[in-house]
Order: sequence, then C-alpha cells, then structure tokens
Amino acid sequence: MKAKVKHYFRKAKQREYLKVLILRTIGNFLILSSLFMITKTFYKPVREEVRYFLDTTVKKKYVVGTKEVKEAQELKAGGLKALFATNQVEVLVPEDPSFSVVIPKVGANARVLANIDASDENIYLPALQEGVAHTLGTAFPGERGHIFLFAHSTDYFWNVGTYNAVFYLLSKLVRGDEVNVFYKGQRYVYRVIGKRIVDPERVEFLTRKTNNEFLTLQTCWPPGTTLKRLLIFATRAKQ
Repeated sequence: MKAKVKHYFRKAKQREYLKVLILRTIGNFLILSSLFMITKTFYKPVREEVRYFLDTTVKKKYVVGTKEVKEAQELKAGGLKALFATNQVEVLVPEDPSFSVVIPKVGANARVLANIDASDENIYLPALQEGVAHTLGTAFPGERGHIFLFAHSTDYFWNVGTYNAVFYLLSKLVRGDEVNVFYKGQRYVYRVIGKRIVDPERVEFLTRKTNNEFLTLQTCWPPGTTLKRLLIFATRAKQ
C-alpha cells in the first residue's frame, strides 16, 4: 500500500514538473519572440538615431559631390584632404545619377524608383526594399508640378524594419535645409519650407496641384510604426 502511495505521488510530482517545464518553455518562447519582433521593428530607427547623434557630437558633415571629386580628395596629400579629415566631412555621391535623392544634413543617399503606384502594395512594397519611391502620376525634377517621394511605408508593423531606412531622420529637417534630387544626370536643389504630421488617409497631400516645382517627402511616423505620416515640403532653390 505504501509503495502504491509513493508511486502515485512520484507520478503526480513528475506530471507537475512536466507541466511547469512546458509553461516555462512557452513563456520563454513568447518573451524571446516579443524581443525579436521589437528588435526587428525598431533596429533601423534606433541605429539611424545613434548615427545621427554621433555625427552631431563629432560635428561630422556631409556634402554632395561626384565620384571623381571624392576620389580626387582621397588622392590629395594636403589641402582639401587635410581640411576634410579635420572636419570629418564625407562626400555623398548619388547612388544612381539617373534618379537619386541626397539629403546632406542627415546623411541620406538613396536611389529613387520612378512611377511607383502608391495605391498598390504589391508594387510599392518591393520597390521600397530597393530605395525611395517616386509616386506614379506626379512630376519629375525640372518639370513644373508636384514631385512626391516616399519611403518605408507598410501596412504591417512587423515589416517596417525590412524597408529602406533612408527617410527615418526626416524629422531632423528644418526650414532652409537642403534636399538634392539627381535626375537624368542633373542635380536639382530644393529647400525645406515646412513639415507636417498627418493621418495615412490624408491623400490630398499626394494629389495636390501646383504650377511651381514643389517637392514632398513622406515617411512613416513615429519611426518604426505606421500610425502617422511625416511630410516634408520643399521648393526648388534659385540657382
């Protein structure tokens, strides 16, 4: 009888231990999964913020230039090379001279894919993994009209970290900051005139009409989420 009782309690203890082990395993899995999703979602925004903080701390500057200018500076033994080394200036060469956007203040440099349908996620989501999207139906640099460029928009928060991070620091831009768009080998310079945070449904900013050369940059806001949209407005600088 005592042996049966001991056997019963031993089995009960084993079942309880197994139950606790399973619950702990599930709990640990859920915690690790949550940490993974948080890291995947916010890694790029945090990384860009850290880079911007470090650049600001050491007073690093970015300037727009050509590949030839960058190579020439690297070859020089003194003069401009020494000045650039002292001030920690980095030359940004457009990713693709046929269509790119370069923003010196935040060190942004990305290829632009033209004529992307912003209403079809099957079209714009793959494009955003390669660079910035130019919205189908909007103007091109050098034309009178509204140019609309957007990056890393997605309908699902767990996908945010997979898209291009080039526009994560747009909120740092203020009136007067420079935005460069290279199109068909020519450089077009725009100056920021304002910014605004809006709901995703506010499509009137996408479809706006103008007789002047007007540039809008869009990114998701806050960084790493899809709750709102941050819009940066700029006009062509006089040259």
